[in-house]
Amino acid sequence: MGVEHHCEAVVVSCIDYRFQGYLKDFLYENLKDKTFDYIGFAGSTKDLDIIMGQIEISVRLHNIKRAVLIHHEDCGAYGAEGSLARHTQDLLKAKTEINEKFPSLNVDLYYLKLDGSFVDISASEPE
Repeated sequence: MGVEHHCEAVVVSCIDYRFQGYLKDFLYENLKDKTFDYIGFAGSTKDLDIIMGQIEISVRLHNIKRAVLIHHEDCGAYGAEGSLARHTQDLLKAKTEINEKFPSLNVDLYYLKLDGSFVDISASEPE
């Protein structure tokens, strides 16, 4: 049997090259000195079935405690549907499904703007 590997979190974001520097800085700041699995997929969690399978692998193999989900402004995978409201709706849906399947995971939701600023969608959730 292999050696068990553990990491703190899984991070899910889009593949868009325009945001990679912002993501790197954000992850360094927020997951400093912590290990994490990274899932880069066009549209981030838009195709939630595929992402759920990847998160399940991260939970099973690396015993993660946290999921960080990041969508961004001007996402080509969303096209004209890519409003902040739509991204917020999809992020909240992803969080609900993740928490139903993995209740012990903390799920953080962010929307990354073209100027590099992050909007904490988790903070705007209804109580």
